[in-house]
Amino acid sequence: MFIKIRRDTLIILLLAFILIVCGRLITYVAFASSSEMNDGIPISGIIVKGNDIVPVDTIRANVMQAGFRDGSVIYGDVLKTSIREVALQDAIQTAQEFAKQSTVPGTSVMPITAADVQVDKNTGVVTVTVIEDFSSVELENETAGR
Repeated sequence: MFIKIRRDTLIILLLAFILIVCGRLITYVAFASSSEMNDGIPISGIIVKGNDIVPVDTIRANVMQAGFRDGSVIYGDVLKTSIREVALQDAIQTAQEFAKQSTVPGTSVMPITAADVQVDKNTGVVTVTVIEDFSSVELENETAGR
């Protein structure tokens, strides 16, 4: 019924257990004693509102070009991407301009006349509200093969 374990094997197992427990304890103490979390807020997603014709993916891809993509982090009023650091207000203005340049797939028609980009600094969610107005779009009627 008893399991026979040699004394040196028991000592090695006991030392391994103590090392694992100490490592976990040191990791916890190091995390708990850190005074601040300066990791920033990562961009967690882009929500697009107000579009009817232009696909969400097209608008989302254009806004991502302004720096609001996975891997980007907000540090206070600075947006840090993998390539550069940009002031958050400048990135928002650039995202608004890029959202206006979104086209209807297969055409060069840009029906978005206004875009509003808002960034939640607590959650990292980017909300893009667009207004599509086809009355201001200049369309050229060209037929190929005449």
